[in-house]
Amino acid sequence: MIPIELIPSFLFYAFISGITPGPANLSSLSVALSYGKKSAIRQWYGIFTGYTIVSIGSVFVCYFIGTAFEKYVRTLSFIGLLYMVWLAFKQFKEAFTPQESLENDAGKGKFTTGILIQLTNVKIMIYCITAISIYSLPYNKDFFSIFLCGLILPLTGPICNLAWICAGVFLRKIFGKYSKSINILMGLSLLFCAASIIMI
Repeated sequence: MIPIELIPSFLFYAFISGITPGPANLSSLSVALSYGKKSAIRQWYGIFTGYTIVSIGSVFVCYFIGTAFEKYVRTLSFIGLLYMVWLAFKQFKEAFTPQESLENDAGKGKFTTGILIQLTNVKIMIYCITAISIYSLPYNKDFFSIFLCGLILPLTGPICNLAWICAGVFLRKIFGKYSKSINILMGLSLLFCAASIIMI
């Protein structure tokens, strides 16, 4: 497990990584703004599940593969980039869709969408691998201890993601007046996330 003296550092790193804008946070905000809390929470379950899959996968990568995995990060980044561009396109499309149509679309905020967002989210892949490599691997040689660290990580990012959902629910009335501008802004933000992947 993580040494006690490193817990404050780990919590700060987890909070900063989890609360900053990324595909999952921007998507949760967008779904909460457009379709409300119920749809956003349904997608959040998928986000949490996807995060858990990535975290457990990161445990195996760090423990068994180590630095050999690094050469695949660029390929995963490209896949994540394409998915973010697709999400941005959806935001631009919604910017020019009548609000009544959006409110009647009960299929938005899907569990599977939440999983896909996380499985293509290079930000959390790098976060999980970095967290395990810095805060657990140097101090634990047995697989079980590192695995426990991997089980803790899904409790960090998705909890921060709930703040974005709450913000979306709270601001939903305002969104009704400025939906086009906000959707365009969300789309541009996703494109910015995609562009930042190229810079990695």
